[in-house]
Amino acid sequence: MSNSTYFVAVIGAGPAGLFGARELAHQHQGVRVAIFNRDIKPGGLAEYGIYPEKHIMKEGLRKQFRQTLDLENIDYYGNISIGARGDMTLDEIRALGFDAVLVSAGAQGTKSLGLPGENLEGVYHAKDVVYFYNKLPPFSQKKFRFGKRCAIIGAGNVMVDIARHLINVQKAEEVTAIVRRGPAEVNFTKEEMKHLIGYLNLGEFEKEMARVRPTLEAINQDLEAGRHKILDSLAKADPKTSDAHFHFNFLASPTGMYGENGLLTKLEVEDNILVEKDGKTSAKGTGVKRLLDVDTVIFAIGDKVDESFGLPTEWNEFVKNKEPRFPIEDVSYESTFEGVFVGGWSRKASEGLVGYARRDGTNAGKAVFQYLQTKQPLNASPEAVAEKMKSLQKPIILKDDIKRLEAVEVEEAKKRGVEEFKFASNEEMLQAMGLIETA
Repeated sequence: MSNSTYFVAVIGAGPAGLFGARELAHQHQGVRVAIFNRDIKPGGLAEYGIYPEKHIMKEGLRKQFRQTLDLENIDYYGNISIGARGDMTLDEIRALGFDAVLVSAGAQGTKSLGLPGENLEGVYHAKDVVYFYNKLPPFSQKKFRFGKRCAIIGAGNVMVDIARHLINVQKAEEVTAIVRRGPAEVNFTKEEMKHLIGYLNLGEFEKEMARVRPTLEAINQDLEAGRHKILDSLAKADPKTSDAHFHFNFLASPTGMYGENGLLTKLEVEDNILVEKDGKTSAKGTGVKRLLDVDTVIFAIGDKVDESFGLPTEWNEFVKNKEPRFPIEDVSYESTFEGVFVGGWSRKASEGLVGYARRDGTNAGKAVFQYLQTKQPLNASPEAVAEKMKSLQKPIILKDDIKRLEAVEVEEAKKRGVEEFKFASNEEMLQAMGLIETA
């Protein structure tokens, strides 16, 4: 290895990108990293995906992110989107002469089931709703129609978060989780469910369990395991803030949304049976359909990568090299492009929480470093990259700008007597950093 410095581009500043950058910059003197982030602030889903009330958890993560950005051999460029429809394409980034590129931009596409009525007002994707209540521009400024009766498709932690928001903030009266399979296969933690369990109508829950019992017994699925998975959080239930009701509708898949004058009024679901094949349980429609009266439907069924990003995609993910030269723990972090790696949700969409993204980003950084060891540095110029950023006709955010913004927001929170304050628009953030004139 020569004495020159390797220069790596990291695209995306969520946990995977930041921990990948830290792995490269921290562990290996001789590597410089430029992070490119779509949002003004770093943090990604750790900043904009965690339920707003979890202040201690968020602050702990922000502290680690600040330490990463404080490393001298890391440059940060925020407010720049990379992709076919972005400020720069992936090819333009590669043309700047980086020795490697790590793509950790998350899964920014939304999965669509292609159902009738997806365009009705009142039908949304979970990510848009989560970004909205976490104040991520431009989602923070979008108008949502959250009615009194809401259905959420899915049974993971995101469903629980959204149900909490609908009940506590939007004052929904009834929230129903539509679950494709049975109670034993819900995917939320007890720790999360305690925030919602107080609203579960227990009488109705037992009726629902009795309804699905024959289907579950037909494939020897343990009903009690499912009951425990859900009710074990009752002992730690949060106090209720309203008379809202939460329900589970098991063994059901959405088949269409119907409305009047462009506004959603009904969700159609099909009853499922469970089929076991090769040790896997899958849901199969029975043809029996029901209509539920709803004002809002939110799909919490996971995300997919952005197909316009510039890398080949397959099954909601970027295509990985099936015979990686630098596997870490038997996992391929290599795209099919020479020197371009993927980590976090860009590698495996909607997989795991922040801890998973951290580990995956770190491992991706290790794979990139192994690759760097096989080549001479191209001696790309950080100054040329900085010049290129300046030439884009928009404010590009640097590390010092982020510090100024954080200081203003901390001050604002103190003034208002609240635990945390966030500006909800890019314009307000840019004004706070002194990058555009106050109107």
